This record gives sequence, C-alpha cells and structure tokens, in this order.
Amino acid sequence: MESGYVTTPFGRRPMSLGMLASQQLAETIEPGMKRSKWKLFRAICEARPALGVTDRALTVLDALLTFYPDDEISEEKGLIVFPSNAQLSLRARGMTPATLRRHLAVLVDAGLILRKDSPNGKRYARRDRAGTIGEAFGFSVAPLLARAAEIEYLAAQAVADRELLRVTRERLTVCRRDISKLIAAALEEGISGDWEGISAMFRTLLARIPRVATAEDLAPLLDEMGLLRAEIVNMLERRIKAKKIDANESQIEHHKQNSNPDSLNELEPSFETKQGEKAAANNDPNAGPSDERRLKQQKPSSGMSNRAGGAADPGAGPSLKSFPLGLVLQACPSILDYGPGGSIGNWRDLMSAAVVVRSMLGVSPSAYEEACSGMGPENAATVIACILERGGHINSPGGYLRDLTRRTERGEFAIGPMLMALVRANGPGARHAS
Repeated sequence: MESGYVTTPFGRRPMSLGMLASQQLAETIEPGMKRSKWKLFRAICEARPALGVTDRALTVLDALLTFYPDDEISEEKGLIVFPSNAQLSLRARGMTPATLRRHLAVLVDAGLILRKDSPNGKRYARRDRAGTIGEAFGFSVAPLLARAAEIEYLAAQAVADRELLRVTRERLTVCRRDISKLIAAALEEGISGDWEGISAMFRTLLARIPRVATAEDLAPLLDEMGLLRAEIVNMLERRIKAKKIDANESQIEHHKQNSNPDSLNELEPSFETKQGEKAAANNDPNAGPSDERRLKQQKPSSGMSNRAGGAADPGAGPSLKSFPLGLVLQACPSILDYGPGGSIGNWRDLMSAAVVVRSMLGVSPSAYEEACSGMGPENAATVIACILERGGHINSPGGYLRDLTRRTERGEFAIGPMLMALVRANGPGARHAS
C-alpha cells in the first residue's frame, strides 16, 4: 500500500476509526516479509476466539486466500485479491450473497482484511500491456502479513491453553476417582474417621465444577481436591502403620515369653523375688553365684514389657505426611512476613519462621517440641502458620497447640480440612512464596 494512503468504503458503508487503524497497521509491513498463506490461515483458526471471528467468517477467508496467486503472501506478489461475489460464493461452499457480505464485514472489523473499493464499488485490476497488474480494487490481505507475528503468538497461546486444560481435566478426573475409591475402601474396611464429613466435602467440590470450564476455573478445585486426597491418604497410612506396630509388638511379646524355655521362671514358677531380696542377696557375703544367676533371670525387661503390654513409644508412632509448601503458603500468607528476609522459599525457612511466630504467640518451647514430636517438624510449623492466620479466633495458642498434638497422637486431628478452609477464605488473591 502507498504510504499515507487512506481508502474509504463504497456506498453507504461508514468509515470507522478501526478501519483507519487497520490501514495504518498494514503500512508497517517489514521489507521482504513473507508468510505461507495456509500456515497463517491455520494459525488464525487456532487463535479464532482471541481474534473475535466466527467459523463461517473463516470459511470466507479461506475462499479469499484461494484467489491469492502464490503460496506465500508478500508485497512483491501484491496484496489485493479481487474475486466477484459469485466466484467467492462458489468457493465459500455456496454461501448466499447476504451471508457472504455479513462475514466479509466480520473479517474487516476483526482487522484481518481491508477493503480497497473502486470508484463504482466493483472489484477488478488494471493491467499494463505486459499483463502486469498496475492497480487492483478488492480486498487487501496486508493486515495478515502485518499481524503475522501477533497471530502466530495468539495461536501458540491457544494451543498451550488447550493443552493445559486437557492436563488439568485429566488430573482432576484421576483425583476424583482416587478420592471416591479411597473413601469406599475406608468404609469397607471399617476404618474409624469422619467419613460422612469427608464425603460431604467431596460432594461439595464436585458440585462446584462448571460444565464449561477453563484451566483457571479448574485449578483451585484441583488444589482443594488434592488436599482432600492427601488427607484421606494420611488417615489410611496412619491406620496401616498402626497395624504394623501392633503386629511387631505382638511378635516381640511372643518372642520374649518363649525365648528361654529352660529358664528358672518356667522350671520354678513358685519362686518369687520379694522386695529388698536383690539388695539382700547383693549384700549377703554367703550368697552364691547360683543365687545371683537366679535373681538376674527373674529380673523383667522393663523397656520390652512397656512396649509389648503398654502404650507404644510416642517417638515411634505413625507420623503425618506434610502437604506441599506452596499450598501451605497459599493458605497461610501471613507467615511470609516472618521468613528470613521476608520470604519463604523452602521448608527450612518455614520452620525458622514458625519458631519466631511461636515466641510471638506465647507458645511455650515445650508445647512446640511436643508438637514436633507428635506431628513432625513440617506439620508443626504448618499448624503454627494456621494458628497465626486464625489468630483473632484463638484465645490460647499454646493450649490449642497442645490439644491438637494430643488429638494427633490419638488419630483424631487432620491438617487438611484446616488448610482447605484457609485456602477458600484467602481466595485467589493470596500471596505466594517468592
């Protein structure tokens, strides 16, 4: 196009600022720029929603490009096509003239083609004696060449968004299946827990899935379902570990009772060590080696006895699985201010911040140590972050932490629902770790 040249539409069609902007854009084509018309057309099809064109308008554009004489669009080959409405209708699969005009207007408004109307509104070209086109009137495809980089970027973005949506849908489907079957397994095995509440929470999440959704709509739902799945897995793993511990203790007790069948306990069941007898035997110069041996064989193994017959060692109890750090920070953004340098990039930073917050909240070192022992250091830091986030609703953070620790040791507390509630409360605008 000639620099500074402005063409207005023929007849009653009005001129608009959008048309003028498209004409100015068409003048910015870089020298020597070329694009395959069909590759560019496929990119337009991919980016159709972003460009604001309909599929019928693309049918018309496809027909227009068939009149371009070369496979590559370039200024050297000219940028004007000038088919009649009858020819264009045939290549547009028999589209009626009225429909054809309407979709041509859509392409012009979208800035994909320009009108270059002749004085009488007809489309034609003037050729010299050698047959070379000197001037043509019709539709200019110059905007396609000028916007080629933009169109290709929009197409790549559309492909990436579609792939992200596909992956997100697949992950959501797998997560839904996992949660449903894990709940069914827990109910079938009779594992204790608030499975009615968990099932209700699962149904609520399912009801929030829209019928037509984008990846942005599904991402928070996938995060919440991931938390719920992780919490269910935690509960089931704790049950499995508890069964293993019970089985191991039973084997240890069985081994202790039968490891020495020839001991004096079995051969002389009437013999009992009375209070002070060991001391007397040790102090009695007349006590022989047989007496000392008999006393040693009578001495019970207190540590083994406690593990076999009493409660399990708290340090050996089943530990909770920690949640992803990103989700913890999404649920508890307030903890970020107490990290080293005002940010948290890993679990060590979160645990350092939790120590600072513990002191600020008035939680005693012993209470925090018990929480670390009962829950694990990562989960203890997570609970401190949750307490900080809900600080206005908790009167005694130290007592609350001790209560949660005791409930965890009894298998009655789960961190997942607390995190999920905070994620929903903070919404999509929550801060993330830097």
